Amino acid sequence: MADSRAGRGGRTQEEIRQRHLGELLRRVHVEGALSRAALAGRMGLNRSTIMTLTAELAAAGLVREEKPAETGRAGRPSLVVTPEPERVFGLAFDVAVDRLVAARVGLGGRILERREAVRPRAGVDLDDVVGVLAGFGRELAAAAAPGAVCAGLGASYCGMVRRADGMVRYGPHLGWVDQAFGAKLADGLGLGLPVEVGNEAHLGAIAEHTRGVGVGADDLIYLHGDVGVGGGILVGGKLLDGDGGYGCELGHMLVNPFDGRPCLCGSRGCLEAEVGEEALLDLAGRSGELFGRDGIRAVVALAGQGDARAGRALDHIGDWLGVGVVNLINLFNPAVVVFGGMLRDLYPGTAARVRSRIDAHVLPVSRERVRLATTALADDTTLQGAAELAFSALLADPLETLTARPPSPGRTADRPRGGS
Repeated sequence: MADSRAGRGGRTQEEIRQRHLGELLRRVHVEGALSRAALAGRMGLNRSTIMTLTAELAAAGLVREEKPAETGRAGRPSLVVTPEPERVFGLAFDVAVDRLVAARVGLGGRILERREAVRPRAGVDLDDVVGVLAGFGRELAAAAAPGAVCAGLGASYCGMVRRADGMVRYGPHLGWVDQAFGAKLADGLGLGLPVEVGNEAHLGAIAEHTRGVGVGADDLIYLHGDVGVGGGILVGGKLLDGDGGYGCELGHMLVNPFDGRPCLCGSRGCLEAEVGEEALLDLAGRSGELFGRDGIRAVVALAGQGDARAGRALDHIGDWLGVGVVNLINLFNPAVVVFGGMLRDLYPGTAARVRSRIDAHVLPVSRERVRLATTALADDTTLQGAAELAFSALLADPLETLTARPPSPGRTADRPRGGS
């Protein structure tokens, strides 16, 4: 006999309640303060149900309800539901080729406090990376307000990551192969929580779709430069990550197979080999003199000042970047293509060349609406994506996740707990 509690699609009433709690919390996490009336309209629920859900989340310390500012309208105004960023936070970590970043991010996505360090390009450095980030993470957790809850831990890594356990399968630029990054960082932090690890460009795509220039665009391509080039693709609002989670290695799309530059992957003519840091500095005659984001910015500045060789280098980079973008637009028909990381610095100086390639080679019906943009989240795109990983379990099942969290150093033991 079917469970008498079963609702739509065979779900029990408890499962429906859990889903609604998660959806409501996700909406205020992503969109910020929303009135009960707005939440009812967005979720297709009546106001009494919204009132019950918000009361549960408020009792757990996840949201608060406040009277709205004076509207001048007749009738009783609908209470506004706001996330509690100081009471509920995630720790986010970002491992790039040249820098290490850690942040305490409040529910709602606001970065509350951060730490940053230079990462030397010194080969396989797992222990050093974990040591720095774990130290930052413990400091950030200890600095949280009394009673605050750490909802989760998320990390972005510049390589191919096995999401199931945070194993870095391949990080070419510093030689990482099968490094147990997630497990070692969790041990170093000592907070009793697992670290969810994702590829930086995949997380960048999620962040731009959630909080950046791609809000409202469910079909999005994010290109991230960090010495090499990574990519993240959203189709219908869902990340396209492949069978093992290693999909969308857009930097290894072959664009120049016959006389292309050698790539660290062993091939030649990959997109990242033709448009990455090494290519730009070589073409500008600055190899060995400049490196990293500062080197990229220096070449862009030189081109802007009329340096002919730097200008030709940018044109060359723009042509090959345009070829890559053309292929992606023809394949995926995105609403927006976002340039992040070092490509955020490069794109303005190469935009004309990229656009020229698009005008010449993209199918007219695909190019008529596509928008090209640099990231709205600046250098925090991948960090914000890591924060979304940290909050993922909480947003899927708010009350159960909250009750399962162990005490953290920055708060007292009598934390708020969810109801049944």
